[in-house]
Amino acid sequence: MNKQSLRDVKREATANALAEAAFDLAMERGMDSFVVEDVVQRAGYSRRTFANHFSCKEEAVVMGASAFNNVDEVQQLIESLTENSTPLEVMEHLVRMELTAGLFKKTRELVKLSKQHPTLEPYILSALHSHQGLAEQLLLDLFEDNYAKGYIQLLVGASYGAALPMLYGSGNILFPGQSSEESPDFIPLDQYLDDMFNYLKNGF
Repeated sequence: MNKQSLRDVKREATANALAEAAFDLAMERGMDSFVVEDVVQRAGYSRRTFANHFSCKEEAVVMGASAFNNVDEVQQLIESLTENSTPLEVMEHLVRMELTAGLFKKTRELVKLSKQHPTLEPYILSALHSHQGLAEQLLLDLFEDNYAKGYIQLLVGASYGAALPMLYGSGNILFPGQSSEESPDFIPLDQYLDDMFNYLKNGF
């Protein structure tokens, strides 16, 4: 993992810490009962650092619903790569790291909040695009000498595109902690991810 990629991951961790603080405050107080100063105090950063990552508290709140803090896990993944590792294998690991039960719970809360505060809506897709861009750059840094840029872009786009039904609740997916008796037609999250990456590995 080169220095630029590591800086990108650490930058993402800082943004996530601020975003999680903003999201937690929104859940505790509501959107109208906190300001940026409350966010930076809780996260332990300055207003300038906040401004380097977000244009407003709404953007931070949305990012907080999908905050990814597994920086150490990403580093371990990169260090474990071999000469035979492929972009698809790394992409699968990254998606499984991000798509946790906590993420889905936060996303559902965010959707409810956005119905009361429409100013949140423009930032929802941008949060997903942020993660997608970081994943794409990481794969390019790791594999650009052996794989075409277009292949990596297509792979990342397909992976995040397949995740959208989960994030927005339109897929019949059973998340960890949910009872199969309540939703007998839903498939477990792990099975959905297995199917998704089998399509990418073997074709449609």
